[in-house]
Amino acid sequence: MSASRLRASWFRLGRIERYVLVQQARSLAVALGVISALIMLIDFVEISRGVGSDVDLSGVRILGLMLLKSPQVIIQLLPFVFLFGTLAAFVGLNRRSELIAMRAAGLSAWRFVLPAAGAAFLFGIVTVAALGPLAASGDGLFQRERTRLSGAANAAEAVWIREGDDTRQMVIRAERQDRTNARLLGVTFFIYANDGDGHRTFRERIDAASASLSAGRWRLVDAVGAQIGQRAVRYETLDLLSSLADDEAFERFARPQSTPFWSLPGQIARVEAAGFSSTAYRLRLQQLLATPLMFAAMSILAAAFSLRLMRLGDLARMSFAAVVLGFGFFFVNQAASAFGSAEVIPPWLAAWLPPVLTALAAFTLLFYTEDG
Repeated sequence: MSASRLRASWFRLGRIERYVLVQQARSLAVALGVISALIMLIDFVEISRGVGSDVDLSGVRILGLMLLKSPQVIIQLLPFVFLFGTLAAFVGLNRRSELIAMRAAGLSAWRFVLPAAGAAFLFGIVTVAALGPLAASGDGLFQRERTRLSGAANAAEAVWIREGDDTRQMVIRAERQDRTNARLLGVTFFIYANDGDGHRTFRERIDAASASLSAGRWRLVDAVGAQIGQRAVRYETLDLLSSLADDEAFERFARPQSTPFWSLPGQIARVEAAGFSSTAYRLRLQQLLATPLMFAAMSILAAAFSLRLMRLGDLARMSFAAVVLGFGFFFVNQAASAFGSAEVIPPWLAAWLPPVLTALAAFTLLFYTEDG
């Protein structure tokens, strides 16, 4: 075959692949629109009944809260968008006998399935790197706004904070917060000393009427401190070194789902420095890293189930089986997340096992369909 004919052959194949990608993109847009509309409708009703029952909110305000909350839920359901959208695209190509024409022309299924999976993988990277952080920030704003509107931020509930370093740990309990004046009220400091072997020994307890954090120091007012075996000492004011930023005393750790991808490593370090378990944040980080693979696996799975020729029948049954299998892998993902959160299995295994299983099942079916 001459060089010109070879280039023309590759050009025709490129046009076919682009055509398949366009059909997939259209179906994905429809699937995304339907799922997004359902999620936003459910969120609108939920916010109206939840936050709207505590305070009087206008429809525009509820709509704004919905727009903050819904993107995060939509991104969590994007694997189903790729499952339904890719399935619809290839079923449509099959019904119009376009797949038959492609296969009759000697085009392997791999030549149009893998580009579709590659596009899904690239979209997964964009989702993790750009869309996901925006959605997570919106979800964080929604959580804070809901807390403010419901009055939970001003509720008289105990506040617990933990901080420290290799030589000292402090557990801080406050009866309530005074956000207006940036103070903790009714505060108790439990101070522990760490030795070289990692053992922790109680050293001192300090009770104070209020405490404020500024420039790396706790300023305690009307404080009483007592060490083991010694008399209590009263202080009008007392300063204690702190490793917290000024606003961290009044902010709880953000939920893993509300933490943007680029902030997760720093959040994990902060949580571990405070002495808390970072399993949920590590699991979230690994799940985000595995997102592109999950999108690609769902696309291959949907395409593999829809490649059966119309003349052989059972296309509807195969499509239904793809949807059932997709939901099955979703439940496997939820179960693995539960096991990972409970530290039954490592976070990396809980995050990567479902997409890897999905990809293996999809490739197995595609090999069987294409190569027998």
